[in-house]
Amino acid sequence: MKIVFLLALVAIVVALAFAGRALLQDGRDGQPKSNRMVRALALRVGLSIALFAFILVAYKMGWIHPTGVPLGG
Repeated sequence: MKIVFLLALVAIVVALAFAGRALLQDGRDGQPKSNRMVRALALRVGLSIALFAFILVAYKMGWIHPTGVPLGG
């Protein structure tokens, strides 16, 4: 289960990196701007929502359990 979460987080960061690269490269040397950045950011948002939904479903199905964080001393 940890690997699924890790892969999803890596995919989200990669999509964010693609958006940053598109932001820096599009529109240079008189070329028209493309919508690569918008697509990469939309993909990132979609992956984030899918990860959140997967976490909720995994909790409801009993695949993951809260460990509880001890508060106080």
